[in-house]
Amino acid sequence: MASVLPPRSSVSANDLSFSHNLAHDLSHANTMALACVADKAVTITEESQLDAFMAEFNKRDDGQLPLFVLSGGSNVLLPAQLHAIVLRPFMRGIEVTKQTAEYVDIEVMAGENWHELVTYTVTQGWYGLENLALIPGLTGAAPQTWHDLSIGDCQFGYRDSLFKRSPNTWLISRVSLRLHTDPARVAVNYGDVKLVAQRYAEQHNRSQPAPSDVMQAIIHIRQQKIPDPKQLPNCGSFFQNPIIDQDQFDDLQSRYPDIVGYPMPEQKVKVAAGWLIEHAGLKGGGIAPILTHQRQALVLTNHQPYQARQIDVAKSQEFIVSQVYDKFKVALTREPIWVNTNASIGQSGHAD
Repeated sequence: MASVLPPRSSVSANDLSFSHNLAHDLSHANTMALACVADKAVTITEESQLDAFMAEFNKRDDGQLPLFVLSGGSNVLLPAQLHAIVLRPFMRGIEVTKQTAEYVDIEVMAGENWHELVTYTVTQGWYGLENLALIPGLTGAAPQTWHDLSIGDCQFGYRDSLFKRSPNTWLISRVSLRLHTDPARVAVNYGDVKLVAQRYAEQHNRSQPAPSDVMQAIIHIRQQKIPDPKQLPNCGSFFQNPIIDQDQFDDLQSRYPDIVGYPMPEQKVKVAAGWLIEHAGLKGGGIAPILTHQRQALVLTNHQPYQARQIDVAKSQEFIVSQVYDKFKVALTREPIWVNTNASIGQSGHAD
């Protein structure tokens, strides 16, 4: 797969100087295209460079700039000024570590483009990632310590993991995946995937969808719902689907019969945040230049790329949250990671 070239103005791990003030523009390094300048940036292209970098970083006694890890920038909201050393992991490579008739084990370096990885594995006849096509960003990012973690250690859940709950604590250098080789094993029984995948299968004279048909279906569906961040900057789904009590959902359903909800354990219901935003009259709305998308109200888009700032996102976010709560008494929670000017995580008042 093609190599990714590091930004020209980045500091290399072998030429790191903490005394120089090297401003680094990150406005093109986040899919929301927010204006951001970091004090320093370091690009890592080889896993071996991490040891050298961390040894140099840990020798500092100035107590100044913190370390912040930035990968593909697809799920972060960066401040206008980021007073940190930004570490960018661009290690590339895919290695087969074991292969049988039923499965293949691969190790993927963190800097591999995720969508390119999905298409590559499907082309190779290695299946299991096809339903994750067209997700922006790189394969892994965000430790400042070395560990081999199992699936259980990672605590993966729906839109959740150890890494998300402890942001800027870990740096993922590589990911191990086990993919199967049975083209009849596909996951299509949700949303419009089955219908669209069947259409692609019939175009290739197949009676049942193959993994490549599922991948094409996912690409088609995502392109219909979520704009390409290269054309209209965004960071995907901006709000999490809120979970409310069954009694509150029943009350809402009595007033809004078409409300979208999904049963959860312990008498809870997960409500579609996009439905709440749209039915609060905010589809295509917000506070300019940050507006919800015309086709998918769950996506916030930036209409002044490389100029809009984090504070613009905060204003639009707070407006949408307030409007939805006033109408439905349901609180929305932001999905992307909010980065403060000191590289700490979590919104603290209005950012610059």
